Amino acid sequence: MDSSGRVVLPTAFEDADIDHLALLIADMLERLMAHNDRIPLLPESLTRFHSRSAPGISVLEYLRRIVRFTKVEKSILLLTLHYVDQMCARTPLFTLSSLTAHRFIIASIAVASKGLCDTFCTNSLYARVGGISLTELNVLEREFLLGIDWRLTCTREVLQEYYINLVRTDSAARFTIPESESFSTSEDSDADMDSGDAESRSPSPLQMQAQAQGVRPPSTGTILPDTATLTPQVPQGPTIEQNMAFAALQESLGRTRSHQGQNHPGPS
Repeated sequence: MDSSGRVVLPTAFEDADIDHLALLIADMLERLMAHNDRIPLLPESLTRFHSRSAPGISVLEYLRRIVRFTKVEKSILLLTLHYVDQMCARTPLFTLSSLTAHRFIIASIAVASKGLCDTFCTNSLYARVGGISLTELNVLEREFLLGIDWRLTCTREVLQEYYINLVRTDSAARFTIPESESFSTSEDSDADMDSGDAESRSPSPLQMQAQAQGVRPPSTGTILPDTATLTPQVPQGPTIEQNMAFAALQESLGRTRSHQGQNHPGPS
């Protein structure tokens, strides 16, 4: 720890403790989810990743469960953030929320591990660890690959930038990286921000998403700013399947609220 009580992390993400990475990633995703949960859900926004209700496990505990039972690699955890940016940039109506995050995470880790690692688990194990059926994971896997246009790879430098910025933006300021080394991979972007040129850079997926929905984005954007090479898909109207799923979701939420009201009656 340093003099302020913060945990000093190694410069390279490969040397970091995997639980520290899980803490940092969960912090970022939880903030993104809290923002997106305020955006009204529309029928055309429904995807295969939507569940009828938010899972009863936090993102952090979900990541820890995956780490424990699948021995996922550190780079694969960080790639989840890259895939969120990819998906949001290509599909503006997609939002990572409390209804989509868990399915997105398990699909991301399963696909990336199988595509990029020498050793990986079977879909049956990923499904059990993720708390979904094998059939559902297979469907999510195909949907995920289509959503990111099958672009699974990412450079080590990009992952390092995610790592550095996760430490920078940690909401609890629990961690630090030695000042002399921490930002050596992103000096140009630091110089842009210090000189006031940050506004001229491409908006992050979170900012684009918020603008499209008419919602002001929070001051902490997504991690990686460069989305200029991505081609967003043109938003389409809701399909019959989406309308039916939306109606079923609304009915499910209505039953949940009614049940909660019966269990917690108001004052007489």
